[in-house]
Amino acid sequence: MNGSLVQPRQILKADADSFLKHNVLDLFSLKGRTIVITGGSRGIGLALAFAVAEVGGNVAILDILSEPHPHYLELEKFDVKVKLYKSDVTNFGILKATFDEIVQDFGRIDGLVTAAGICPDEPFVDRKPESVARCMNINVLGTYYAAQLATAQMQRQEPLKDVTRRGSIVFIASIAAYVASKGQTTSDYCASKGAVLSLAKALGVELAMSGIRVNSISPGSVAILFKHHFSLLIKSMSRYMMTDMTLDLAQKYPHLGAIMTNEPPMRRMGDRTDLKGLIVYLLSDASSYTTSEDHLVTGGIHAGRLL
Repeated sequence: MNGSLVQPRQILKADADSFLKHNVLDLFSLKGRTIVITGGSRGIGLALAFAVAEVGGNVAILDILSEPHPHYLELEKFDVKVKLYKSDVTNFGILKATFDEIVQDFGRIDGLVTAAGICPDEPFVDRKPESVARCMNINVLGTYYAAQLATAQMQRQEPLKDVTRRGSIVFIASIAAYVASKGQTTSDYCASKGAVLSLAKALGVELAMSGIRVNSISPGSVAILFKHHFSLLIKSMSRYMMTDMTLDLAQKYPHLGAIMTNEPPMRRMGDRTDLKGLIVYLLSDASSYTTSEDHLVTGGIHAGRLL
């Protein structure tokens, strides 16, 4: 089509009383749907996996780590299918093979959450090219590749019964896409999350006629530490979201703990629970008319700081 998109003319469907036919609990249900979560073996990704399972969704978790957080085992208490896949979001061939395996195991993909990422904290002039490239590869290309593979599968498969839309994709962006993180020097992370934010908006428009919605969530700013390949890295948690590792970080660097707690107008650090309802909303039919939108969960810090 030489770069042009041809959209079919739509006929107005007049049904002003459709709200009477849709129960709100049913709208938020993910029963029978399969949601893929990258970076889901711990941190925010794992919490979002619990949210999906709690409303009946099956969960396929991808992570480069061989061992998940012990809480992963608690997902087994839900009456849903859950499986962990070791994969690499920066390697398209490996990632494609993982997505193919997921389709073979689950039969379909109805949603994607991209929570894999890293957040190096180092002064701009000290950043090495290979380290910057790694941040961009994981945060931007990893998001791009996962979305591309999920979209291809959603377009191939038939929608579920009583569902007219083919799927929903949610990127985990960051407040760092809007403002610099106080107490941290995260230039390439900020740039990468800006790219993720723009990608969500562009894909939401491009994929709308395919029945695929694309949105993003931008939590506030903190850091999480984890060990990988015998080196200490900061995971993609430039957000005010409380986890075991965030609390350890706050104890090690008290000035960051003070920022996380006192700077947001709501005067507390965010909890991963604060994201669970939102991810269910964005993945479910409750948000069927929502796409290309970023959702800020920052305790108000995106609007202004108290300190």
